[in-house]
Amino acid sequence: MSRPAGNIRLKAARVAAGFNSQQGLADALTAHAKQLGIRGLSVGVRQVRRWESDNPPWPQPDCQRVLVHLLGQSVEALGFTPPWGSERSVPDQSWHTPTPGGAVTRGWLSVPGRVATAPQPATVGADFEAVTRSLRRLYWSVAPGTLHPSVRAHATLGCALLPEMADSARRTLAAALAETYLLAGRIEFFDLREPASASDTFVFALQAAGEADDQLLGSAIIAHMAFVPGWVGDREAALERMTAARTYARRAPASAEFLAWLDAVEAECETRCGETRTALRLIDNAEDILTTGNEHATREWMDWFSPARLAAFKGNTQLIAGHLPQARDTLLAALDALSPAEGKQRTVVYGDLATVEAASGNPVQACVYAVQALDQLAVTWYATGMDRVREVRRILAPYQHERCVRDLDERLYGWATTVSVLTR
Repeated sequence: MSRPAGNIRLKAARVAAGFNSQQGLADALTAHAKQLGIRGLSVGVRQVRRWESDNPPWPQPDCQRVLVHLLGQSVEALGFTPPWGSERSVPDQSWHTPTPGGAVTRGWLSVPGRVATAPQPATVGADFEAVTRSLRRLYWSVAPGTLHPSVRAHATLGCALLPEMADSARRTLAAALAETYLLAGRIEFFDLREPASASDTFVFALQAAGEADDQLLGSAIIAHMAFVPGWVGDREAALERMTAARTYARRAPASAEFLAWLDAVEAECETRCGETRTALRLIDNAEDILTTGNEHATREWMDWFSPARLAAFKGNTQLIAGHLPQARDTLLAALDALSPAEGKQRTVVYGDLATVEAASGNPVQACVYAVQALDQLAVTWYATGMDRVREVRRILAPYQHERCVRDLDERLYGWATTVSVLTR
């Protein structure tokens, strides 16, 4: 199968930056040039179309400066090859490469379209994929701070190998590389609370998915990108990314579970932006999709969603909407449905149940759930779960002199958790 046409890297960076059309990027580049003090530079849609073609021309110096500053990646990382040629990059073990615009580019080191003089055997793609699969399973039990460097190193290896692959093996490796970057971004966003780093990493995941021409994986990556603005209340940016994610999903055989997850992601973004009524409608639609089903199988890499997790989404939205009795019932049902391996999600549900009880004026039961969350966090650390516990403690401030809350503080501010709590 032939490789996808066009400059995949620039396309991916454009979508990741929130420009779903070539015209949108052209307008943004023209406006950004004025902000940088570059007079008379006007970028048209025809120019962007040429840059996203199979053989993009090397941009003029002023255009390079604006592209790098706006998209946060070096010119070569955006898929351009200098007219004087370029040697294949050596993996950067530091993982961070500063660009001229002051932004940080990470991990994506190979030059697109290069044919290695000594190609790797076809088995390398499957071998790399096998390691990716193992890392994905390790995520659910290994401490994120321990696992993340290994995932990062695996991605660096994939970047070095990609130019040395050909044909279907290249696509296999590129897809596994996209999964690896997606895993790294998930750790950075959900476990380490580093949204800026996660945003950069998701861009590279999308570029690798483009190299593999994997539309469904691209949809999953873009949906993860929506979390970044969604969690800080930037509704417009989050919904724009969800539109792109749904567009990619329509081009592929998406399972009912995947389509329901897209609704759940958008619902969480809407909840974070205060639109709980819209969020609950989306969750109802996701439940209907799961009930109806379809003929498409769920991809192996989608191991972060289930009906129980959808119920956890719903319970959190009901909680934020102030529907406390409904939230309690939904969260208890979700807790019962979670498998023993879903420890990270369990901490979130315990935290939300604690918040329900605290908001209902039941501090003793709230503390019971909060302590259960801390017990689980001691086994499987999850920053999102700790955030829920900290929120409960803030709500319990009026009861801080009661014995149950003091006992909670003893756990919350023990040696094992104090550093984490105070540095976040």
